[in-house]
Amino acid sequence: MNPVRNSNSSKNKNMRKEPYISNGMNRREFLKTLCLSGLSTAGGAALGFPSVVSGRAKGQKKPNIIFIITDQQHAGMMSCAGNPYLKTPAMDRLAASGIRFEMAYTANPVCLPARFSFFTGRMPSAVGIGQNGDGKKGVPKEIAAQAMGWLFRDVGYETVYGGKVHLPKGMKLDDIGFRNLTGDPREKLADACVQFIKQPHEKPFLMVASFINPHDICYMAINDHHRSQGQPLVDSVASKICEGLLDEPRKNLKEFVDKYCPPLPHNHDVPELEPECITEKYLKERMFRWYAREKWSPEIWRLHRWAYCRLTEMVDAKVGKVLDSVRDADIEDNTLIVFTSDHGDHDSAHRLEHKSLLYEEAARIPFIMSYKGVVGADAVDNTHLVSNGLDLLPTLCDYAGITPPKDIPGTSIRPLAEGKPVPSWRDHLVVESQNGRMVRTERFKYNVYDSGRQREQLIDLQNDPGEMKNLVYDAKTKGVLEQHRALLAKWVERAGDEIGKEYIVQEASVE
Repeated sequence: MNPVRNSNSSKNKNMRKEPYISNGMNRREFLKTLCLSGLSTAGGAALGFPSVVSGRAKGQKKPNIIFIITDQQHAGMMSCAGNPYLKTPAMDRLAASGIRFEMAYTANPVCLPARFSFFTGRMPSAVGIGQNGDGKKGVPKEIAAQAMGWLFRDVGYETVYGGKVHLPKGMKLDDIGFRNLTGDPREKLADACVQFIKQPHEKPFLMVASFINPHDICYMAINDHHRSQGQPLVDSVASKICEGLLDEPRKNLKEFVDKYCPPLPHNHDVPELEPECITEKYLKERMFRWYAREKWSPEIWRLHRWAYCRLTEMVDAKVGKVLDSVRDADIEDNTLIVFTSDHGDHDSAHRLEHKSLLYEEAARIPFIMSYKGVVGADAVDNTHLVSNGLDLLPTLCDYAGITPPKDIPGTSIRPLAEGKPVPSWRDHLVVESQNGRMVRTERFKYNVYDSGRQREQLIDLQNDPGEMKNLVYDAKTKGVLEQHRALLAKWVERAGDEIGKEYIVQEASVE
């Protein structure tokens, strides 16, 4: 199926010393022992882009790459995605100059696991990571040695990183081949990116710009729960920004909500037959989540949605500064820009905020690629399942002419972005979470959790995009359920997902 036109769009020389991997062997020598193989070819139907250049002329220098990350932004949080409650001109501009992938998912809808996948191309379960706290376990040195920064630095790229990091132990920026631009994930990051782009560059560069927002929305529920317990509010920059945004609206809440706030979404209610694990292991283990679901009024939920929009607009302005600097430096025709988020936010769907669960609002994320004259402009791919955790690294390697690690499971989406014919594409995609697994196919979505009376969800996303009706016990979809269970079982075996073995279900049961 072809992508549709996007009607909602507006138009180093300071190399660090390489770490030693083991006794007597430096990182380059170690990499030679890994016998990395070539990149597998991507697949999918021909996209048929009009007037798209197939690629750069032979011999032209490798492209600069700018990888922009926001934090906790779901796929619908852009005006180019049809959201009428916010304005994101920078993201819209990027979409208008490139392609937006509508069926893009995170590897795991929480910060550290998702970011681990960005920079290694591996599922978090490959190193036993399911949630943020698991990062203390660290990762094998051979994985850090094959991380994104080293792959690009080894072929002559200048590699820099600014903003939020949040990676497992053993994956500081030095460990994964990046020089630090700034640790500030806000205004200073935008300014540092602009200054870097303005500098003369003797080499192609890979720049990561990792912004923090709209993640500050987390502190609305956290602080409300603290108030209910008579505890002080969280003392942090993020907390103060969130509270400052809400101070005036709360003085006359009903009037403000009626005048300015988005309505509740159509899937605000708790869905039928929701897995018990969601309450027991996600909500009650972080009581502010339980508090929001059980205690917030419709007005507070609508205020949450308003604040989430404003925080997204804040980060959009910073993204706009980066895009402006690319234009002003006149490097648009040799710069690939990729924009995504680590995970989403439930945004009041199912009376939830924050992330971690396998609902669409947490798991589906924005993914945009722009490369003037190479990637199709103002296009939307709503057909191909994409993983920003698995497919990002092989895609960037493809554009830079780099052989990626042979054992990563993702695929370059370059052919999809450029409208080239591809022989095949995945028919399902797996997403992990701390206590569950998700299988997404063209029409259906299957979630399974590790405990509780009711462990499974089967959703017909074509007829129930809000995920309100669980079809696990519907006789009409018994075959679909069995198919998705089998897909998960095959994935677990193929991926070596030891944790995932406990999610394989032979038949549905409820006490």
